[in-house]
Amino acid sequence: MQPLPVRDWGEAFLTSMASALALLLGAIPKIIGFLVILIIGWILSGILATAVASLLRAVRFNDLAQRSGFSGFIRQMGIENDAAGMLASLAKWFVRLIVLVVAFDALGLPAVSQVLQQLLLWLPNLVVAMVILVIAGLAANALHGLVRGATAQAGLGNPDLLANVARVAVWGFAIVVAVNQIGVAETLVNTLFMGLVGALALALGLAFGLGGRETAGQIVSGWYRQGQRAAPRLAQAAEAASQQAQSSTQSMRTGMGSPGGSAVATGNGPTTRPDLDRPPTSRPTA
Repeated sequence: MQPLPVRDWGEAFLTSMASALALLLGAIPKIIGFLVILIIGWILSGILATAVASLLRAVRFNDLAQRSGFSGFIRQMGIENDAAGMLASLAKWFVRLIVLVVAFDALGLPAVSQVLQQLLLWLPNLVVAMVILVIAGLAANALHGLVRGATAQAGLGNPDLLANVARVAVWGFAIVVAVNQIGVAETLVNTLFMGLVGALALALGLAFGLGGRETAGQIVSGWYRQGQRAAPRLAQAAEAASQQAQSSTQSMRTGMGSPGGSAVATGNGPTTRPDLDRPPTSRPTA
C-alpha cells in the first residue's frame, strides 16, 4: 500500500500523531502483560526463597556449612545472612531472572531476553562450583584431622605441617575444579597449575639427582629405617584413624536426631531403664 502524499504541515502532524497513538495503543496490552508477569513472578520467588531457607535450616545445612568453612567465608564477604539464607537468596534471584526473561519476551524485547538467557545458562555452573567448594572444605578438614592424628600417634616429625600440606592440597585441587566449572580464566588457571606441578617435580628431581645424591641417599635410607621401626605404630595409627572416622560418622548420625528405644544416650554410653532390665517376678499361687 502506497502512502498518501502529504500536502501541508497540518496533515503531516495529524498523520504522525495517529501513527504514534496507534503504536501506543498496540503496546498497552504488552505492557500490561509485562507488569502482570513481573508482579506474580516476584511474589512467587519470595515464597520460594522462604521455603528453601526453612528446608535447609530443617536439615541443619548451617552446621554442615560451619564444619566445611563455608559460613566463615560468607561472613568474611560481609554478608549478614547465614548459609541457608544465602542459598535461598540465590534461588530467589534465579527464579526472578527466569521471570524477567519471560516478561521481556512478552514485551517484545528479544535482545534483553537473550542476555538474560545467557546469564541463566551460566548460573548452574556457579552453583556446582559452590557445592564443590563446600565438599572440598569438608574433605580438607577431615583429612587434616586424620593425617594429624595418624602422624602424631606414629611418632613422625611435625604432624601439623603434614596435616596442613594435606589440607592445602585438597583446597588447591578443589579451587582448580571450581574455576574450570564456572569458566573464569580457565586456560590461565590450568596453565599455572600445570606449571606449578612441573616446577615442583623438576626442583625435586634436580635436588635428588644433581645437588645431593649422597645426601639424598642417606635421607632415603634414614626414612626407610625409620619407616621400618615405625611400621607397628603406623598400623596402630591407621586403626586409630579408622576408629576416629567411625566415631565422627556416628556423632554426625546422632546429631541429626536421637534414636528411639528404651536406651538413653549419655556421655559414658547407653543407660538402660531399670524397670525394663528388672526380671519379672512370679506371683505366688494360692
